[in-house]
Order: sequence, then structure tokens, then C-alpha cells
Amino acid sequence: MKKSYETVFILTPVLSEDQMKDTVDKLKNVLTDNGAELINEENWGLKKLAYPIQHKTTGFYNLFEFNAETTAVDALEIACRRDEKVMRFLTVALDKHALEYNEKRRKGAFNKKTEEAAS
Repeated sequence: MKKSYETVFILTPVLSEDQMKDTVDKLKNVLTDNGAELINEENWGLKKLAYPIQHKTTGFYNLFEFNAETTAVDALEIACRRDEKVMRFLTVALDKHALEYNEKRRKGAFNKKTEEAAS
């Protein structure tokens, strides 16, 4: 049975734009090759880390939201562990509340301009 998941991963900041895109595409292909249905993909760009990882203070943040069997999640996590460009990753199973929140977020319900206008 397919469940909904979200994976956030941080890529090393020493990559070029092309290397970063190639790595994201490779991880996306691992998911799709294992029967996952990609719902949403976001590139959050280069962000400062809360603490240094491998002597680096920044990293490229990316998010995948997808429906998949657990075998696809296992394959993605193995690929992340094997790829030296991936500094950290976290996969979370989404419940119905998280799915509703993500749907609203994708539609722009939480944009900062709207929050400022409301206050």
C-alpha cells in the first residue's frame, strides 16, 4: 500500500548548479524507478546550517513530497547514504493533517505577504 512521505535533504555547498541539479535528478529517478509518484519538489536554495556539518556552514536544501511503497523509501535512503554529495536527509511519513497543510502551502496559503496583510 502506498503511503505519503516527505524527504528533505541537504547537499554539500561546493557543488555547481549543474552538479546540484544532476544529484537531485538522480535521487528523483531512484524514487520514480521504484514506483513512487512525485507530488511536489522544491529547491529551497543555499541556506545557513544551524551547526557545521563536515566543516561546512551552508548547504543546498531540497524537498520531495511523494506517494510510495516502503521499498521506494528504502531505495532513496540507501542512495542518499551512498552519495557523498548528500550531507543530511530526513524522510517523514505524512498523516492526513500534514497532507492538508502541504496542500494549503503549495497553493500559497502561508505566504509572508498574506500574513503581513492580515496583521
